[in-house]
Amino acid sequence: MGQKDPRVDAYIEKAAPFARPILSRIRSVVHTGCPGVEETIKWGMPAFDFNGPLCGMAAFKAHATLGFWKASLLRTGKTPLGKPSEKAMGQFGRITSLEDLPPQRTLVALVRKAAALNERGVKAVRTPKPKAPLPAPRDLMAALRKNRAALQTFEGFSPGHKREYVEWILEAKREETRARRIETAVQWMSQGRGRNWKYA
Repeated sequence: MGQKDPRVDAYIEKAAPFARPILSRIRSVVHTGCPGVEETIKWGMPAFDFNGPLCGMAAFKAHATLGFWKASLLRTGKTPLGKPSEKAMGQFGRITSLEDLPPQRTLVALVRKAAALNERGVKAVRTPKPKAPLPAPRDLMAALRKNRAALQTFEGFSPGHKREYVEWILEAKREETRARRIETAVQWMSQGRGRNWKYA
């Protein structure tokens, strides 16, 4: 049997007047689509769990949002639910009135599909965002240019291996520590070693 959380009642009551009917509708739809759902608060916002995270909703000053945890695996008809909206968190953009919500039947169907995925233990594939290249600091590059073998090793590294050295040097809090790390890095790279060679 589903479980309601009084903190969700309090959240809805404190929301802006435009958001209250939206949040109440979403809550009702989730309980209709998944009678065994349990309410909670995560990251300060109402969330719904059923054998794991199902979906969540939130209200802001001028809009509300709704997001499904496994949205990448859900479809409305033949259309994938897909990525979060660029305009707001969740997959439905900025919801400012009940008219901005998909039809109730569509939402109930999405909740049922999401609950079925959780019940079967299906995991959503999360693709990590690639990290932007981290430029090597000047003092490291100056030291590497004085040692051809170390420079060749550094230039041959993958972006991830370069980042390991660069982050290690940038994390030094004192100049002496930084200088010592650069000296060690050049020595290791002159021997063709990555930053974490000791653990390889």
